[in-house]
Amino acid sequence: MPFDIVLPSVLFFITVASAYLSPKLETKIKALLEERKFRMRDVVLLVLIMGVAITVIAFAPNEAILVFFLLFYSVAMFTFVYSVVEKWHVALMLPAVFLLLYFFFWGTPQMDIIAAIFIIFVSVYLATLFEWKTLAVFAGLLTIMDIIHVFGTGFMVVSSIKMVRDLQLPIMIKVPSFPYQNLMIPGTDFMGLGLGDFFLCGLLSIQAIKKYGRRFGYIAIAFIAAAFLIFEAVQLWYFELWFSEFLNQAYPIEEAATMAGTKAAMPATIFIVCGWLVALGARYVYNSLFTKKSYGEKQ
Repeated sequence: MPFDIVLPSVLFFITVASAYLSPKLETKIKALLEERKFRMRDVVLLVLIMGVAITVIAFAPNEAILVFFLLFYSVAMFTFVYSVVEKWHVALMLPAVFLLLYFFFWGTPQMDIIAAIFIIFVSVYLATLFEWKTLAVFAGLLTIMDIIHVFGTGFMVVSSIKMVRDLQLPIMIKVPSFPYQNLMIPGTDFMGLGLGDFFLCGLLSIQAIKKYGRRFGYIAIAFIAAAFLIFEAVQLWYFELWFSEFLNQAYPIEEAATMAGTKAAMPATIFIVCGWLVALGARYVYNSLFTKKSYGEKQ
């Protein structure tokens, strides 16, 4: 079965960076937000807004999407930096560099760097607004929304194509695949994962650290990365099946690859949440066995 280790490794290390920085910046961010926390209705509303946004992006003209995202990214990066350093002229530097890169020196490495910075900032920032129960509800609703927009409406795929392929916006991390390389199929030399999946992974891991400690949090990150590796392998296998099918129907290679990519699209949130749940289950089983063993020794 084809598989890739680069993107799961990137998922692991970016999430570790978010988990490492979260406690160091938590006090400043909480003070900025005045100790606010999401309520259940806030979580439901947030997921609804995300679902509507994906639908709008699928139909909106590229020019409107570009203006909105450049403005949103610039304001968000300024806010994140200012919440840490509290100097507006320093906070302006990151959005200025981003816009300079985007218009004059843009490419996949630059896109990945900006996306990684944005992932870490958003994960650390939002983590202060969630508690264990609200995050569990958010993860469940987000997964349902992801399934609907991938398998049902297809808007997730359409939106991703517009923002990544057409506009090259930093809403995805794209890295070279290894060891999977199929030179016969266009586009298989790179693998990508959306920022929303990175955000979810970061939020789940940070909350795991808050509830069960840093050691378990990093173990949970490893479980999530392993689950994503399996997900990616299944997706690659499914993609090659569809690619062969479309080639047999006499489609051109590039068109067959595009159609196979659309058919093989899967919601990565399922595997991220599954990896997190497996980590929690493994912890429960380990603690149960250790408690029984300790009790037996005392007897």
